[in-house]
Amino acid sequence: MKIYDFGGKKNISGDRIHQARTALRLSQSELAARMQVNGVTIEREAISKIETRDRFVTDYELMMFAKVLGVPLEWLVKESE
Repeated sequence: MKIYDFGGKKNISGDRIHQARTALRLSQSELAARMQVNGVTIEREAISKIETRDRFVTDYELMMFAKVLGVPLEWLVKESE
């Protein structure tokens, strides 16, 4: 199975995840720890790649990012203006 990117990027939520994380004043390591406490095994390096849109994001990761960051799932997948 081949997974495609869009315009050279692998996700549309990385910018929003970064925005929400910095608004909460969380480091990437702190966000990774919160994700792990909620059952999603993810490391700081993966969050860095997600935020730079160099890594795909699974649906369950998106759901947990929304929960941990306290934002609606729909907001995470909305394209930035």
